Amino acid sequence: MSQELSPGLFIRGFTPPLRLADFRLVAFDMDSTLINIECVDEIADAAGRKAEVAEITEAAMRGEIADYKDSLRRRVALLAGVPVSALEKVWTDKLRLNPGVETFVQACQAAGLKTLLVSGGFTFFSERIRDQLQLDFARANTLGVAHGKLTGTLFDRPWGDIVDGAEKKRVLLEVAELMGIDTAQCIAVGDGANDLPMMGAAGLSIAYHPKPAVRERAMISIMSGGMDRALEVLQP
Repeated sequence: MSQELSPGLFIRGFTPPLRLADFRLVAFDMDSTLINIECVDEIADAAGRKAEVAEITEAAMRGEIADYKDSLRRRVALLAGVPVSALEKVWTDKLRLNPGVETFVQACQAAGLKTLLVSGGFTFFSERIRDQLQLDFARANTLGVAHGKLTGTLFDRPWGDIVDGAEKKRVLLEVAELMGIDTAQCIAVGDGANDLPMMGAAGLSIAYHPKPAVRERAMISIMSGGMDRALEVLQP
């Protein structure tokens, strides 16, 4: 059972406060976690297909589509023909950091944690977010592009094809091992069903305005307010 520590802030399975400095790595989802939008939905808007794509996104985030890779391929296929300039427009006009993100990330960095962005979204946005927040590591999917337009496919990378829930967990575990730390020293922050594997592997899981399936399992759930509300539980 979760306990409401203060209005809109729930905890489960531990007694606060925790010390942020006891952790060494924090992993973040991007879309609807670090940023305010689902990028694939907003790109689809440029193709007049936002409702169709958003419906698949919502079902995937709620955990109603078991195969996340298939759901992403279906959504990306609907983006075929969208000019790359539409991605720039999404970045400029629609994408914003969520409230409290900069404060929380900076608190983690000040406490000595390494920072990881691991996203089922796209490198066009994740690399810019990595630079903006000065994150240490990032992994996301790369959209196929030809002649200035999206191909409706994803570009294979040396590590594989698509960042899904299993890949998010694998990256978290790999970075932890490379750092020589235990998973108990890891924090994972997300909102959707494909974040649950990495959240389950981490020593502390934080759900930011999550889907119900994620809220039911997270150790900290921020249901109202900004991401910096986690600092009510995590002391320096």
